[in-house]
Amino acid sequence: MTSHVSRAEARVNTEAELADLATFIGMTLRSNIISQDCVNVAMIRHWVEAMGDDNPVYLDRRAAQATGRSDIVAPATMVQAWTMVGYRATVSPDAERPDLAGARALGQCLAAHGYTAVVATNSEFEFFEELSPGDRIRLDEVVEDISSERRTRLGVGRFVTSLKIYGDQEGNVVAQQRWRTLRYKPTDQDAG
Repeated sequence: MTSHVSRAEARVNTEAELADLATFIGMTLRSNIISQDCVNVAMIRHWVEAMGDDNPVYLDRRAAQATGRSDIVAPATMVQAWTMVGYRATVSPDAERPDLAGARALGQCLAAHGYTAVVATNSEFEFFEELSPGDRIRLDEVVEDISSERRTRLGVGRFVTSLKIYGDQEGNVVAQQRWRTLRYKPTDQDAG
């Protein structure tokens, strides 16, 4: 059985959907997420080995000091890694954390409108301060934009852009990241 929706009904549904999603623009998705670990040499070593990055300022204190730094520094792109939680935290009963309420609400709203699949599309960083061992990183994330509905090869969806602001223990903004995902309605092929 095929369902047919008139253009007028589709427009009303789309307008209601837009109104629902517009309430999330400017909303905090995650707040005051504090890194589980301070910036540390062991994680820096694992990162640079995995990435094949031989820059000596990451692991050699003398090399870092020769460039005017007081100590080694973490690779700038590692800033995101410090605030990531492990797998267990994503599936535990504690996943109902209040600091994630905005992200949970946005995900539920998108799913209610049929956008149940997600894929990351791009990320843009700006770096302001270097990170050194002992720094503790904080993350806040806010919704910047939700696009109009777009037809993609994955399915019909909306691009959700958020701004992640990374700070250190002194309250300095060390980096910003624009994070864009596509929330889409999976095709029957994807669902099966």
